[in-house]
Amino acid sequence: MPFLERPDGCRLYHEVQGRGEPLVLLEGLGGDIAGWRRNIPRLAGELRVIAFDHRGNGRSSAPDEPMTMSTFVDDALALLDHVGIERAHLYGQSFGGMVAQELALTSPNRVRSLILACTHPGVRHAAPARATVPKGRPWEALYSERFLREHPEEVAEDLRLGTPQAPRMARRQWEAMQGFDSFERLPSLRVPTLVLHGSEDRTLHPDNARILADRIPGARLALLEGAGHVYHAEQPEAADAAVLGFVRGVG
Repeated sequence: MPFLERPDGCRLYHEVQGRGEPLVLLEGLGGDIAGWRRNIPRLAGELRVIAFDHRGNGRSSAPDEPMTMSTFVDDALALLDHVGIERAHLYGQSFGGMVAQELALTSPNRVRSLILACTHPGVRHAAPARATVPKGRPWEALYSERFLREHPEEVAEDLRLGTPQAPRMARRQWEAMQGFDSFERLPSLRVPTLVLHGSEDRTLHPDNARILADRIPGARLALLEGAGHVYHAEQPEAADAAVLGFVRGVG
């Protein structure tokens, strides 16, 4: 099994597919590599895709100890070193988008470009969510109402294939997110950036994408009409086309 063992004993599960420019996938809070399964084949047709599970997610270790966003940045940098990559395109979704921002701000020499998807610059400046979901079914907030209604089989598949996250790890990642704030630092970014968001995101309001695009010099904004928070599962073809088109332009 492809694991990278960190100095603290945490083992990070990762997969590498394809050839070409390196693209690192940074998953969301509690997500795992299976959540990218509709995207990796197409992305890997043009790029060298490096996907890994954050500590506490999927098949990686779940150490119950204090974590900051720097913890996840250090893991990502260690993985880049492990697979022999000096600079990569970073594609971060939700929590992973915060990791991508922090990495680009603190180690810009390791970043070729940023794709910040359905994320925000920290809770202090984030636009509030615009909807609540039924009690006991928090996962429904990840999808647009239309997708939930018209594609129940795909939602069921996502739930079946995903690896449940231990509540203690959800808490640790949530704590790391509370300490994250990039808002004042974003204007210092000097890497090509695509901000991607679903127009019907009920978890993180689409206004967060506008905040990021306004704060990052030269950033491009792309809204996927009708898509929810897991836009890449609802509209994989459109999401992948946006990412590949952007990376081609950077290259």
